[in-house]
Amino acid sequence: MSVAGKTAIITGSTSGIGLGIAEEMAKAGVNVVLNSFTDSDEDHALAARIGKDHGVAARYIKADMSKAEDCRALIDQAGACDILVNNAGIQHVAGIEEFPTEKWDAIIAINLCSAFHTTAAALPMMRKAGWGRVINVASAHGLTASPYKSAYVAAKHGVVGLTKVTALETAQEPITANAICPGYVLTPLVEAQIPDTMKEYDMSREDVIKNVMLQRQPSKEFATVEQLGGTALYLCSDAAAQVTGTTISVDGGWTAL
Repeated sequence: MSVAGKTAIITGSTSGIGLGIAEEMAKAGVNVVLNSFTDSDEDHALAARIGKDHGVAARYIKADMSKAEDCRALIDQAGACDILVNNAGIQHVAGIEEFPTEKWDAIIAINLCSAFHTTAAALPMMRKAGWGRVINVASAHGLTASPYKSAYVAAKHGVVGLTKVTALETAQEPITANAICPGYVLTPLVEAQIPDTMKEYDMSREDVIKNVMLQRQPSKEFATVEQLGGTALYLCSDAAAQVTGTTISVDGGWTAL
């Protein structure tokens, strides 16, 4: 069965991984709903460009993923949700004793709670349509840990747990739920950090990437947003109809250590 004509809602999708997944979905003929909290002219223009480039219906809907009511309203406003990609996320780095309470609350809300609320709103639509895919973008930090990332690691572990529960509750239906666990991904945000890191360590670009940024990624190569989009499309395919409740690591061997 082709995914062409299906509708995918991708949270946090006006840049980075979310945008990469939206682009790959649109290339496959999937209608896409982009999301962020900014609601700028550029956001709407981006959706229009994707729709024009790939001949699909594409739209932008503003929703603040830190707010439960916005998460659920996003799904309702879209009107259809065959494929739900929970991608929205933020990060903050600090030791547990110094970790700001408001940062903890925001990271848990956006990285974990939003996935619960969107899933709860989307499942009735999937059941009515007789088909559905829930794809949660977790992280290598959903399977392992790093110091100074308590909220992020806790949230991403929670996303993996939520994925398993969703899969069990839909196991006898044509709906699957899985988590993609990326390592370091080459996004515009990461790319922008490379020159400053080169100066800080007095290293070449290649050495910064291999020895600083990708220290824990055995392949010493970034994953790409296109690869993550391809992984998401695989999870939507007939070949993955019995793949549910699991994680797929796209981390260059990080979690094999």
